[in-house]
Amino acid sequence: MERTQIIDYQGKKIFFMDFSHLKSNEEIKAVIQDSEKYIHSQPPKSVRSITSVEGMHFNAEIKEMFAEFLKGNKPHMKASAVIGVTGLIRIIYDAVMKLTGRDTHTFATMDKAKAWLVAQN
Repeated sequence: MERTQIIDYQGKKIFFMDFSHLKSNEEIKAVIQDSEKYIHSQPPKSVRSITSVEGMHFNAEIKEMFAEFLKGNKPHMKASAVIGVTGLIRIIYDAVMKLTGRDTHTFATMDKAKAWLVAQN
């Protein structure tokens, strides 16, 4: 199964990044690298994205990888949504958002995230 893909939803492209249930730094780094290739190839302020972090493993190195990833993507992003932010992941998520200055919204379901993203102009 591909960990990154384009979803066509109501005529809009949404870039989906699936980090769900990944446990190793190497697996997570590979998805980040694939994601960067796509995101950095897009025009400024054009990318709508959904990231799934459900059940994902976090440690200090992964937190730093995500912080750098999000900072580097900021110029390309139109709107970002995250699903799977619960429990301890919420604490790390909040810290990474403060570090990066990103305005990323969390949602309980993929459908709610997609609906919000396509409404962003």
